[in-house]
Amino acid sequence: GVPPGMDPNIVNWFRAVDQDRSGQINAMELSRALQSGSYKNFSEESCNLMISMFDQDRSGTINLPEFGQLFQFISQWTASYRQFDKDNSGTIDEREFNQAVAQLGYRLSPQFTGLVVYKCAPQTRRITLDQFIVANVRIRNLTEAFKAKDREMKGVVPLSYEDFLNMAFQ
Repeated sequence: GVPPGMDPNIVNWFRAVDQDRSGQINAMELSRALQSGSYKNFSEESCNLMISMFDQDRSGTINLPEFGQLFQFISQWTASYRQFDKDNSGTIDEREFNQAVAQLGYRLSPQFTGLVVYKCAPQTRRITLDQFIVANVRIRNLTEAFKAKDREMKGVVPLSYEDFLNMAFQ
């Protein structure tokens, strides 16, 4: 059966790649799931990062409800990305990346988004959907870690070196 409130297509998709029927999928299975859909060329790094976003018990896997949440994020990021990849080249430039992350709710300077694009694609300065999702997962994770420290919502936090490293590695 399909759990209440879940899209049957997502349930079937999950079950098709959960080959050992454990009710959990790992990064390799997620990669297969995405490739069997309309998402191609997702790196192992992006699959691991996406799983870590929703892996509540830190097992390195996600269950069906977590996969459903992940799918919603992927759909949102993909829609935003495609909106700015107007020529369907499979890449977006710095300006488009800046506009896309702003649309997703982040207020980042063009200098910072330029740095992100440079780190993702130093030669071309054009990023793929996979790189876009990796950058957004990292921005989201760091934003959440920062918000947890910014209890007074001032946009500034006292931060020890080890706190900084914990935020970066989470």
